[in-house]
Amino acid sequence: MSLHSSSRYSAMFTRLAGAGEGAFVPFVMLGDPTPADSLAIVRTLVAAGADALELGVPFSDPVADGPTIQRSHIRALAAGATVDSSLSLIRKIREEFPDLPLGLLIYGNVPFTRGLDRFYQEFSDAGADSILIPDVPVREGQPFIAAAKKAGIAPIFIAPAQAAEATLAGVARHSEGYIYAISRDGVTGVERESQTTGLREVVDNIKRFDGAPVLLGFGISTPRHVADAIAAGADGAITGSAITAIIERHCPDSLPTAVTDSASLHAELTEFLTAMKAATTR
Repeated sequence: MSLHSSSRYSAMFTRLAGAGEGAFVPFVMLGDPTPADSLAIVRTLVAAGADALELGVPFSDPVADGPTIQRSHIRALAAGATVDSSLSLIRKIREEFPDLPLGLLIYGNVPFTRGLDRFYQEFSDAGADSILIPDVPVREGQPFIAAAKKAGIAPIFIAPAQAAEATLAGVARHSEGYIYAISRDGVTGVERESQTTGLREVVDNIKRFDGAPVLLGFGISTPRHVADAIAAGADGAITGSAITAIIERHCPDSLPTAVTDSASLHAELTEFLTAMKAATTR
């Protein structure tokens, strides 16, 4: 029996706490490099132990992303990705994995263009559990929060590493499902040296406000980073750029593109995901 969207995250965190594990959540760009490839990548990541997924919707101006994930937006868009094709992929993923928490990362232009009520209802109907809009801070989030809750979607907000008290309080109060804490300020990516020192302070700062479980992201690219996040008290970790870099290595430079060696790609993804998930053991 499948779970209702709002209870998938709580069921996951309860299960993992009982097993003495944190959550490992890979990020995947929908449609990168093609819809068929991204669906196959999702299947591989889930089979290798992903506890939930964060799925990106391709957008032309992804301001919160570093170069690696920016290029994944470009590949997906070059292959014809649209919001509607992304919704179709989400429906397929939900059908295959009825109890897996599915979080969406979408830039604010999409809900603005489609209208907030329509936007959240469409993604709820497709099977999304949560939506994070990285260019909408919590202080401007009220219309989004209201529309999300009306549609049964958990709103997610980012807790910056150096956030003011009022920001952290707002993030804790309004984020449902989980809180996306960032290990350092800046954009996503492994292009500059990742750093996981000071994580305990970041996590403790957020947990003072008694919000949803904390997932740590930005710069999480090795099993050691995952282990450091769990040791610092985070409930799990999110990795995007490191996975996207693996996908990129198996794509030609020309656009539009497709995976050149599927077996090699999926073997590398499986090895990476397995090691990252193993590092969540408390």
